[in-house]
Amino acid sequence: MNNDYKVTIGLEVHAELDTKSKMFCGCKNDPHSSEPNTYVCPVCLAHPGSLPVPNEEAVKMVMMFGAAVNAKAATYSEFDRKNYFYPDIPKAYQISQYAFPFLTGGSILGIEITRVHLEEDTARSQHEKEGVSLVDFNRAGVPLMELVTEPVIHDAETAVNFAKELQLILRTLGISKAQMEKGEMRVEANISISKTDELGTKVEVKNLNSFKSVEAAIIYEVARHKAVLESGEELIQETRGWNEVKLKTYSQRKKETAKDYRYFPDPDIPKLNISEIPSFNRDRLAEIMPELPSNKRIKYENLGLTSNQIEVILANGIIDSYFQDLTKILGDSKADTLKLASNYLTSDIMAEISSGNLTRIELSVENFAELMQMVADSKINSRVAKDLLKELLQTDQSPLKLAADRGLMQDSNPDTLVTIVQEVITENPDVFAKFKAGDAATLQFLIGQSMKKTKGSGNPKILADLFSQATK
Repeated sequence: MNNDYKVTIGLEVHAELDTKSKMFCGCKNDPHSSEPNTYVCPVCLAHPGSLPVPNEEAVKMVMMFGAAVNAKAATYSEFDRKNYFYPDIPKAYQISQYAFPFLTGGSILGIEITRVHLEEDTARSQHEKEGVSLVDFNRAGVPLMELVTEPVIHDAETAVNFAKELQLILRTLGISKAQMEKGEMRVEANISISKTDELGTKVEVKNLNSFKSVEAAIIYEVARHKAVLESGEELIQETRGWNEVKLKTYSQRKKETAKDYRYFPDPDIPKLNISEIPSFNRDRLAEIMPELPSNKRIKYENLGLTSNQIEVILANGIIDSYFQDLTKILGDSKADTLKLASNYLTSDIMAEISSGNLTRIELSVENFAELMQMVADSKINSRVAKDLLKELLQTDQSPLKLAADRGLMQDSNPDTLVTIVQEVITENPDVFAKFKAGDAATLQFLIGQSMKKTKGSGNPKILADLFSQATK
């Protein structure tokens, strides 16, 4: 894109909160139930005379999130009616917040947050047959946290990084699973370009349900804006959708403004004086606050982990919890073993989880630490460790006993290995001659032949030293 244009992006992110019940009624919060319209009641379906009651747990979750991102918590808040009609809004309005959100300010990765408020999710429309649309109200009324950023993002990569970090924080706090593929976290990007400091015409791309879509939609839309302006035409302020097959946006409707929604305070829900609710006290929330990703990064960096390893560990709750327990066993005194363990965790174990072969780690942290120490002490080689690990992940056993029973312990005794080395030299005189002449690449062949004779138990380092000594 031409440098003359300044790209400005603001994000709106919706995250379904993982409460037991819905936002304004006692129905089970299970929007993914296989049976449509299973968890519904007069409040969900907007029957006349039904009255909403706010879910205290949902409010508490939002307040905890606010503490995590250093947002300013409101002392007073209220719920509003956001008026618009769609088939998936049974009341013809959504209970949301406008003038008095629960949170303002705060930041993630240095990107400023404008506001965070609570609302109810809509029902889910299903278009199973052409010309036929059905509505499942299991999702209607699910607590939905909406976060709005300041328009301070200027490229797609930064937008994606923000969304990833937000998802990680939500999962770390345990307030949302934030599975984008299930609609539990949806990103909307407000995009404009301009050649001046004034913001250009804003276009909103709705309901992006993967990080890949967020990046692709922003890149596409910026290019489209440029093409429209370069052709001499004017951009229209509108809402657009994202076609994942064609990899392009498409127009949905003219962009609404706050006036179009005719917000007004919901008369059925009392005003909330947050400061009078003891459980929302910032000090109390701090007592139950888990360690945040930003703090973990610093700790893992100090342990010597690479940035890629850190992000892999943080992105998977199973791996992260396992690694934290591992650090308690190995600690700073065995930093090298811990770094070795992080390699196996982020490669071998992560591969098993990603492939679907592993849903939980059966191998105890103690036995995994033992396996890693065996590798660090050269009692077994990496190939044996990888083979044992696959078995140990399914059925927890003592790695030391298993390796000893199967004769897999590594031989590091030069007195026993020197005989093997002499046999390999005798059987491969030409190769050894090349090695002696300075062809370092031939050493791996000689070690490989030795490993075959030892059935994989020979220590490669000791073997390499013996071959080098034989050249003198």
